[in-house]
Parts: sequence; structure tokens; C-alpha cells
Amino acid sequence: MEENIVFFDGVCNLCSGVVQWLIKQDKKNVLFYAPLQGETAKALMLGNKLNKIDSIIFSRNGKIYTKSTAVLQIAKVLGFPFYFALVFTIVPSFVRDAIYDWIARNRYQWFGQKNECWLPNTALLAKFKK
Repeated sequence: MEENIVFFDGVCNLCSGVVQWLIKQDKKNVLFYAPLQGETAKALMLGNKLNKIDSIIFSRNGKIYTKSTAVLQIAKVLGFPFYFALVFTIVPSFVRDAIYDWIARNRYQWFGQKNECWLPNTALLAKFKK
């Protein structure tokens, strides 16, 4: 079975907060997480010939999704009621991604950043990749 891995900016307060929120919403326990600064992300990027990416990446069933499409795919995996977000697929990806990029460009200014990656407590360690 393929793993559903959410790759996130581990030093971004917004990103870490979203991951903590996702953990609470993941009732089916189907999501795993890895910081973009970690070994798992580096291997994924090399294996898929991706340049350094500082946005969210979602790996699902061997496919790689980025930016707004990654967010929508995560909502799909979470199921009810989150899959209703898929209505936004009617919005062209270049429009969704422009909004995503605007937030991403300003995330450190608006939400701040840490000097090192957020670490989960021991109860959540099994959900994280290095």
C-alpha cells in the first residue's frame, strides 16, 4: 500500500500549525508527514528530478502533487466533510496557485518561522518521516 505523505516546511509556523490541525482531522489515520528539510523529502525530490521546492508537496499512490492541488488532494483523502473542498477544482490551477503563492511568499512575515523544524511528541512520532 502506498503512503500518503504530506511534505511541509518544517520551520514555518503556518505550515507546522496546518500539520498539527491535519493530525487532529485525520480520523482514518491515513496521512504521514515529513519536513521539506528532511531526508525523505530530499530523496523524493531527487527521485522525481524536482528542483528544491518550498511549498507543500503531497505524495499519494506514487503521484506527486504541489501547491493548491496538493491541498485539494489532502482534503480528498481526509474524506467527509473535507472533500467538499474539491469544488475548487473548477477554478483553474493557475488561479488557485497564484493565491497559494501569495500566501506562501508572505507566510514567514505573517506567521513567523522557527530556527529549527517543529518536532512531534512521542505519541505522534510514528506519523513522521525523517
